[in-house]
Amino acid sequence: MKPILSFFFSLIALIGIAQTPANLYEKYPVFPNCADQQVGALETCFFNEVQKKVFTEFKVPQIVSKENYNGNINIFFEVNKEGTFKVLYVDAIYQELIDETKRVFNSFEKIEPATFNGEPTYVQFTMPLAIPLQQPIERVFISSEMSQNQTIKPNNQPTKTEKIEAVITEYDDIKKIPYEDPLYESNINIPLSHHEYGRFDAAMNRVGTNNHTAQKPYIYNEVNKYYDFKSKKEELLFDKTSWFGRKFWNENMVRLQGEDYWLTLDPGVDLQAGKDIGDDINTYNNTRLVYMQGGLGKNISFFATIQESQGRFAGYFNRYAESIRPDGGNPAIIPGRGIAKAFRTDSYDYPIATGHVSYSPSKWFNAQLGHGKNFIGDGYRSLLLSDNASPYPFIKLNTTFWKIKYTNTWMSLRDVRPEVTESGSFRTKYMANHYLSYNVTKRLNIGLFETVIWENDNDRGFDLNYINPVIFYRAIEFSTGSRGGNAVIGLSTKYKFTDQINAYGQLIIDEFSSSDIFGGNGSYKNKTGYQLGVKYFNPFGVDGLMLQAEYNRVRPFTYSHNSITLNYGHNNQSMAHTLGANFSEFIAIARYNHGRIFGDVKLITAKRGLEFDEATNDRFFGGDIYGTEDVRRGDLNNDLGQGNTTQFFHAELQAGYLINPSTNLKIYGSLILRDFDTEVQQTNFFDENTKWVNFGIRTDLFNWYYDF
Repeated sequence: MKPILSFFFSLIALIGIAQTPANLYEKYPVFPNCADQQVGALETCFFNEVQKKVFTEFKVPQIVSKENYNGNINIFFEVNKEGTFKVLYVDAIYQELIDETKRVFNSFEKIEPATFNGEPTYVQFTMPLAIPLQQPIERVFISSEMSQNQTIKPNNQPTKTEKIEAVITEYDDIKKIPYEDPLYESNINIPLSHHEYGRFDAAMNRVGTNNHTAQKPYIYNEVNKYYDFKSKKEELLFDKTSWFGRKFWNENMVRLQGEDYWLTLDPGVDLQAGKDIGDDINTYNNTRLVYMQGGLGKNISFFATIQESQGRFAGYFNRYAESIRPDGGNPAIIPGRGIAKAFRTDSYDYPIATGHVSYSPSKWFNAQLGHGKNFIGDGYRSLLLSDNASPYPFIKLNTTFWKIKYTNTWMSLRDVRPEVTESGSFRTKYMANHYLSYNVTKRLNIGLFETVIWENDNDRGFDLNYINPVIFYRAIEFSTGSRGGNAVIGLSTKYKFTDQINAYGQLIIDEFSSSDIFGGNGSYKNKTGYQLGVKYFNPFGVDGLMLQAEYNRVRPFTYSHNSITLNYGHNNQSMAHTLGANFSEFIAIARYNHGRIFGDVKLITAKRGLEFDEATNDRFFGGDIYGTEDVRRGDLNNDLGQGNTTQFFHAELQAGYLINPSTNLKIYGSLILRDFDTEVQQTNFFDENTKWVNFGIRTDLFNWYYDF
């Protein structure tokens, strides 16, 4: 343990005493000799007093002169809420130096503690001490006309020998500073988590803000302007002084920061244990993960996670996972995660890795290269692009200026069905979309969406026609052939009635034929869908509560295509709504956050039109987006819910506790009640009633969807 601690604290040591800027705590600790100083000078006075007292009191052990030692001691100490000095760790070559350091700091008098918002708070410092001792150089407080970090240097140029000597010491000259949560000012994506986004959703939707809330995941520094992550986290921190206490309850496991870099490294878990009472299945999930995030300079940020998982879920979940299994012999695809291999006799093993590099060359542009998910919309569901499917490789370009945010995303997707697999390889297809968000007024936002899917036919590969970020994809699709691609267009909107209430909606059009859409004859080409929703923040004066109601309706055949691979899917899952097509759905959600406590209730009722087994009826009724329109039930008189009409009800209750706000580690319990009532009993869809009780502890980095 000692070598690990030594390494950790050496990473955050400074040349000279260093701490978080004074304006973070409003007021530094005050020695009696500093009591008459102005607030701006307290930092300088504090540093000078500490150095003076250490130099005066420190007695260098005899072993130092005996062995002719020259080096440094790295001291990590704090001044607690009572104004008492406490050494947390000392990194030194001799135990005698460590003991002497602790003796000196224990002899310090109690002083006036630091304050934050007028309340006493603890502050921590790092201080290197040269051995043999050197007379400290007293700092001088300089007015705002000259930064206090500036020093006056001779105007003579260094000699060649001095330059060589400077190179020799460049390793020791690397500056490390205390970790100051640079994550919140970085370009890293905030992981897609409904619980986490619920904490700042109200702040992002205030009347008068000029942000854009449909393009997700958000970037930390975008949200930080409206929601102060650092101060909100500090409100949740526990007063823990032990290393284990700080790491478990408050901090990242490993964190380091220099002048132009920072890095955190954390282990994580998604451990679940439960019971599907109806199917009498003991459910579990065992995910171990490691995730890293960091930044190089102000413009480059990165995030990566590796996960190894095994699990067995509720009966309906397992059956669906196996119904969308890929070609090649693997038994299932875990919805939203990825392809699974068999584990033991009744479980699944599904590894996954996600991450991204984010680069912002200016305030107008952000470019990302990643493997993960994206989402477009303000609702719980999205009809345009959701995080329902497995992760995928993507390139994204965000352009923000004036009242506009324009997002271009290029994705590489896979079709893993046996009928399209060739020589053991899954079929690759591509998707490109652009979304233009425009704040018409301080209350009204309108978004325009267009996407196109194409496959690697005729060795076409990634079609360069779609690289242009300001081109109309529908025209390109037409020019490449009638079946060269599948273009989809959409509209999104949001209106803020007040800071507490906003309404949102989406419209999706998969076949742009006005005569079929407005003809009223039930044409199969009327491939449209819409969403209507409303959010109510802090209702009835209850802070931290959010109420949401949402209605989604998608007609048959939407998202499907007569070319077998040009559907709106990836890894046998929909890239838009979880239920695919041919459904109507109503959702009611209540979410509550108070400190570290959270909870939510979700109710869903839906009417779905599912497909029949081929032996029962081999016609395509438009519910499965992977079906082909070449065997559709008919050209006209197609209506929502046709096929194997099913009534669906899902209720989900969850409550939990945020263990660590830095790592988003949570403990929770949940109850799912699900009723599935089909008109005709089929192989994969039949009447069933589920009661699923689940308990877990997880690092919340993505959304699980059990509501299908």
